[in-house]
Amino acid sequence: MSDKGSEYTKPLPVLEGMTGEFYGFCKEGELRFQRCNDCAAWRHMPRDMCAECGSLSWEWARSSGCGKVFTWTVMAVPLHPTFMDSLPHASVVVEMDEGVRVLSEVVDCAPEELAFDMPVEVIFDAVTDEVTLPKFRRSSA
Repeated sequence: MSDKGSEYTKPLPVLEGMTGEFYGFCKEGELRFQRCNDCAAWRHMPRDMCAECGSLSWEWARSSGCGKVFTWTVMAVPLHPTFMDSLPHASVVVEMDEGVRVLSEVVDCAPEELAFDMPVEVIFDAVTDEVTLPKFRRSSA
């Protein structure tokens, strides 16, 4: 999606620890979340312990990649100067079919076209050689 010929200037995640693992899967074209091996609860943001049962046993399980728009906010004034050229910008919370929520954006939808429960599916945007971000597009599902 992104033009690698131009330098990506927006803030990027630090690729360390569990965050690095999460984005490593994204680079491979897979959206994965942690799932508890004891109670099967899904979780995101990554962390060591299950909030449901307290277990420290978990795995990175593959997501369906499908979800629905849960909520969004539209920025008319940039919170960071590198967003100036992409205003208005909608930051969207997607509730995945697995129940976890992800902050991202819907790339093929103007802010005024967003709707609650709009079905979306993940796509992957290789914004640098090291970082691939999960983003979303409208889905017919």
